[in-house]
Amino acid sequence: MSLLTTEILPFSTEAFCNGDFIKVTDADLKGHWSVVFFYPADFTFVCPTELEDLADHYEEFKKLGVEIYAVSTDTHFTHMAWHESSKAVGKVKFPMLGDATQQISRNFQVLIEKDGLAERGTFVINPEGKIVIMEHHDGGIGRDASELLRKVQAAQYVAANPDQVCPAKWRPGEKTLKPSTDLVGKI
Repeated sequence: MSLLTTEILPFSTEAFCNGDFIKVTDADLKGHWSVVFFYPADFTFVCPTELEDLADHYEEFKKLGVEIYAVSTDTHFTHMAWHESSKAVGKVKFPMLGDATQQISRNFQVLIEKDGLAERGTFVINPEGKIVIMEHHDGGIGRDASELLRKVQAAQYVAANPDQVCPAKWRPGEKTLKPSTDLVGKI
């Protein structure tokens, strides 16, 4: 069953954020737009490039009212050690959630059971706590934060304009479409 349009399931965990340990729950992801960004493990190869890319775009996400939550099955202590030892990960200012119990990874259906690791999964959650975008990547394929940013902008636009849809490669300010029978076979 697809998780699209479903409400996120309850969870509670410890996270590392800006030099502190904080508690994060499913309630923290509601009331604003959220990105939950799963990656396999700390101290790996592709993961730090993705986290650095997100960190480099973090202010753009914040301007849109979006909080990013990075999640792996490591602990919040491991996140802190990685943050302090990696130049790339040291740029991260958003919460890095520990999922040692694997509950969050199971909730979002990204857990690789035999390995105890999360797949590369990305979820955009609207202020009501519902998943509006989800994407899974093979472990060797890194994600692009600028493309994620574009998708969030499109999701926010459609949420604010429910009678319109965003075509491929849509960017803010560009033309959208109003679904109707007048468009059938004419695009």
